[in-house]
Amino acid sequence: MSASVAVSQRSAAGVWRLSYGVPGAGHRVIVSTPEDGPDLWRGYLAGAEEVYGSYGVTGALEVHELQTSLVFVAVTAEGEPIGGMRAQGPYVTAEESQAFTAWDGDPRVRAHIEERLPFGVVESKGLWVARDVPERRALVGCFGRAPVHASMILGARYALGTTAAHTERLWTSTGAVLVRDVPPISYPDDRYRTHLMFWDRWEWPATVPDHERRATDAETAQLLASAIPAPRVGR
Repeated sequence: MSASVAVSQRSAAGVWRLSYGVPGAGHRVIVSTPEDGPDLWRGYLAGAEEVYGSYGVTGALEVHELQTSLVFVAVTAEGEPIGGMRAQGPYVTAEESQAFTAWDGDPRVRAHIEERLPFGVVESKGLWVARDVPERRALVGCFGRAPVHASMILGARYALGTTAAHTERLWTSTGAVLVRDVPPISYPDDRYRTHLMFWDRWEWPATVPDHERRATDAETAQLLASAIPAPRVGR
């Protein structure tokens, strides 16, 4: 059974958001929902549309607010959005997955998703990071771990994603495993060869570097600290 973290509890100050610092940088990643964090959601959308539009692949965003369970937004100390990712799920059927649609309902994709559904499957989509942000490398690496956090927060064992060849290392370094029996596709267009991949939060590959394990643990501790009320002192 998976543990989960509530993201929409409210404190006296309003919405209770989860957050964690970016190792090696002065930024924070805030985790909320489109409903509870409309400002974050707007910031995510603006940045995603700008970055994806610069490559001519805005259609690959396939943004559906009502299907978005979580939005991760990195902000500067001044609160400016500089990167983001969203998560969907946990899914009930394979058809809910955008990866399933991208592979035109390939029965092999269906089988991979359906065998994991009883344990919980969430899908990570739409990563973007501003090009001119300081410590950009650390920020990109931080988002490489976000699918693992999304599955933990939503109480799922598996995270699902897709990757082009030039970003494979980012995801595999944090535990993603490419599905080799499903051929890559030209998505979102012929410039890309896109693979299906899964993270298994219960069984990390031995190839995950120690520094990624430590970073994931440190970020998880911060997420849990922001979700658990401080103990009362005295009566």
